[in-house]
Amino acid sequence: MNTLTRAATALLLACAVALPATASATAAPAPPPAAADTPDRPADRMRLPAPTGPYGVGSSVLHLVDRSRTDPWVPGADGRELMVTLHYPAARPATARHTPGRPAPYATPEEVRLLLKGVSVQDPEAVRRVALARTHSAVDARPAPGRHPLVVLSPGFGMPRFTLTGLAVDLASRGYVVASLDHAYESSGTSVPGGRTLTCVACTVMEENDWSLGHLVTGARAADTRFVLDRLTGPRPVWRYASSIDRTRIGMAGHSIGGASAATAMAADGRIDAGANMDGSFWDAPPADGLGGRPFLFLGTDEFHRPGGGDTSWDTTWAALGGEKRWLTVEGSGHLAFSDAPVLLSHLGLPGDALPAPRAVAVTRAYLAAFFDEHLRDRDQPLLDGPDPAHPEVRFHRP
Repeated sequence: MNTLTRAATALLLACAVALPATASATAAPAPPPAAADTPDRPADRMRLPAPTGPYGVGSSVLHLVDRSRTDPWVPGADGRELMVTLHYPAARPATARHTPGRPAPYATPEEVRLLLKGVSVQDPEAVRRVALARTHSAVDARPAPGRHPLVVLSPGFGMPRFTLTGLAVDLASRGYVVASLDHAYESSGTSVPGGRTLTCVACTVMEENDWSLGHLVTGARAADTRFVLDRLTGPRPVWRYASSIDRTRIGMAGHSIGGASAATAMAADGRIDAGANMDGSFWDAPPADGLGGRPFLFLGTDEFHRPGGGDTSWDTTWAALGGEKRWLTVEGSGHLAFSDAPVLLSHLGLPGDALPAPRAVAVTRAYLAAFFDEHLRDRDQPLLDGPDPAHPEVRFHRP
């Protein structure tokens, strides 16, 4: 079974340049009162791990529509619709524990309801507790001075962008602008302006085609990434704090098919300087130029993604890449370990992996940050040189 199928199965059982004249952007819908203004009861709301970097974190949400393209899953839609959450380094007084401003909610109640429905949890109280979660970021907070590298994050198939929030907020606290994407009709539920919710039409299409259309997902996501980069770094950027982005230093990472999409996007867009795949099967043939020598990180489960393991696409792609590369696996981890799923499942009292949630979070954060620090900031990272006693679960392969 390939990783795309395993991701969908895990979701259902264990628990998603200049602006063309035809594109548009609007402000995202305001968070509903239930997510933002309900009195905080720390004992029952889900808690996300606090970020580890020195910066405060701001959060902005954008709604983007690319009308130059037809949506591959709903051809009658008004273009390709994307929701983007930006987490970024924010100014914070040295004595402040939290970033000043209104705390950003984790997700809308409807997004949470649809995600939990996928893991057979339909308890309104559970939905409320997760929807009340805070993201350790403040809505539209004033950015920290300077320009910062940009990292694009793409979630797993069927998984909404908010399931990568823990990683996004941590990278932002370390000095990155992070753009997390929701790709239309590819998640359990995505709230968009006008009170609408986009659900996973692509899931039905993929099932009807025996999961053979992964290349359509990666191709669409590569085009989504190009469009978002155009809108964030082009001459007329849509984000009010776009001047915070250093457009000469851009990375991309993703979970599951989002990780495969990082490689596809790099092959199509030379602006992406470094990429990372977290436990995703590669659906596209490796590029003839090996991504032009740009660095790439393989980070996956030890059971399925060690060399010669169940996913041979990693062996094939590894051999084709000519730039600096790392192949790491994490003992005891499951497919969803590189997302917020371990924290979510633990909160709900559902079974998780052998690797405890705090360790899954720590490993993912440490190695993604080290990879981008080395390749987007030119900071040597000994953590990437070999096994580290602080992270005994991590295995290094094929130096």
